Amino acid sequence: MKPTDIENPEYFHKVVDCQYACPAHTPVPEYIRLIARGRYDDAYMINWESNVFPGVLGRTCDRPCEPACRRGRVDEEPVAICRLKRVAADNKADVKARMPAIPEQKNGKKIALIGGGPASLTVARDLAPLGYEIDLYDAQPKGGGFMRSQIPSFRLPETVLDEEVNYILDMGITTHFDHYVDSLKSITDKDYDAIFIGTGAPRGRDLKKLPGREEGDANIHVGIEWLANVAFEHTKSIGKKVLVLGGGNTAMDCCRTSKRIGGEDVRVVVRSPKADMKASPWEIEDAEHEDIPIYENHSPKEFVIKDGKLVGMNFELVEAKYDDNGKRSLEPTGEIVFMECDDVLMAIGQENAFPWIERDLGIEFGDWDMPVVDSTTFQSTNARVFFGGDAAFGPENVITAVAHGHQAAVSIDLHCNGQDINERLNPGVNLVTQKMGFHEWTYDNPVTDDDRFIVPLADKQQALSNRKMEVELGFDLQQAYDEAQRCLNCDVQTVFTANKCIECDACIDICPTDCINFIQNGEEDDLRSRLKAPADNKDQDLYVSTDLKTGRVMVKDENVCLHCGLCAERCPTTAWDMQKFLYTVTKAGKDKEAVAPCTK
Repeated sequence: MKPTDIENPEYFHKVVDCQYACPAHTPVPEYIRLIARGRYDDAYMINWESNVFPGVLGRTCDRPCEPACRRGRVDEEPVAICRLKRVAADNKADVKARMPAIPEQKNGKKIALIGGGPASLTVARDLAPLGYEIDLYDAQPKGGGFMRSQIPSFRLPETVLDEEVNYILDMGITTHFDHYVDSLKSITDKDYDAIFIGTGAPRGRDLKKLPGREEGDANIHVGIEWLANVAFEHTKSIGKKVLVLGGGNTAMDCCRTSKRIGGEDVRVVVRSPKADMKASPWEIEDAEHEDIPIYENHSPKEFVIKDGKLVGMNFELVEAKYDDNGKRSLEPTGEIVFMECDDVLMAIGQENAFPWIERDLGIEFGDWDMPVVDSTTFQSTNARVFFGGDAAFGPENVITAVAHGHQAAVSIDLHCNGQDINERLNPGVNLVTQKMGFHEWTYDNPVTDDDRFIVPLADKQQALSNRKMEVELGFDLQQAYDEAQRCLNCDVQTVFTANKCIECDACIDICPTDCINFIQNGEEDDLRSRLKAPADNKDQDLYVSTDLKTGRVMVKDENVCLHCGLCAERCPTTAWDMQKFLYTVTKAGKDKEAVAPCTK
């Protein structure tokens, strides 16, 4: 194999598994260390730079970082990255003075944002400090989009959402709330230099063809619409017996909300096996903690109507079978099960709907009547119109919408300045030694044995009696410190300098995971099979040195390295060094020529 090019910023970025997995590439270990030091303001601002909504995401994020967490390879549970983010948000001081300054003299460019959700707000957050005039249009009375209308208050208090939305709106954004845009042409006809569409996936799927649907309409509700009606207090009650159809996070929000506004016998009914449900495991746990049963392998057959009123549903039991490729099919068993109910909530998926976009504006539509959008630039086939969030590629999550917003803002800024939007900005990177003394480092490197700490919950009966009472109480400061200590600091990289190595094998002797090897070079598959511990995970790279004096090479399996620093402490020649790697995604308006290179 060729020697590893560690000056390529993406090499060590991939080794910081949590940050790499985050769509917005938030520097996770960096802010966790700051939390451990009690520097909550600094930890919050590092989060805010990347993910824009630390308080919101610290409560509601889908957590793509946690399955990737290196801690999960040595322990049963990853670091509670998401809930540590909340610690920074809950314990920060007033950070308004640290928000970007907004120039009084504007740059002469005007941008329209359609939709007030996380993608649009991120675009506003990136462009307002550059002097853009920004108009935001949204049909709701307040900003936040689906963060406000679909995430219940018991998971996300309105005060938290208001604070973080207002950080952006206070940047001089001109808001047009309670304004449904029913014609994109009415916007394109105005003097906007660019238009960003972040309207989400506003239409919930229905079961219109199921027998009894029309007759029972008064008591059959589309989940996302029902949640919005509850959020804006148009709906304040529900029947005692409730069936929730669907196995995603929206279904979990629907069933838990139902328990708080009158539902007594609330059931979740899914077609699939429970193991295949799309809801996050912790969302399922929270529903079950509130005594909500989940009935798996029940396929809806009909809404049962009696005397013109919905009285229940019939389901056919199905059996899940999997072929050799793991593809699932649901085979009917013929057995019918009746469940009584007063109301049904359908949370079986969301769809995009663009009836308000005229088809003569140069915007091409493709499969499922979705706009054709470039996955890197987020530009549509109309050069002035950009999409992001769920409106671009279908339903995802808040952190993905934020990532889209950052990249769309880069494109809009380049477009408005007459530059090629395909010339993307390089990341900001740095690699700095952490050595202070022979056995001293600027970070804590012992690996703690603590198991993941459990986030405390409010009293269940009190929480169920008040739909606005937040269920999760969050970590206290001692729990936050202890949980932060579980982080393995995987952004502090083991950097090897071949011409300093005397091949004494001291690092091999002390390595707790047998990830360091001095062997003859070869092709990758051959090398992986000859390492002291076979490197089976090809998703993570091997670190290969230049030739050593014996003709061998140093090969380290990045997949199992704990970044404990023992190799660097033991090495008599400092061939090994622990160097902190910082990777930040460059935002709109940054001069890509001025970005610091990754230096040793």
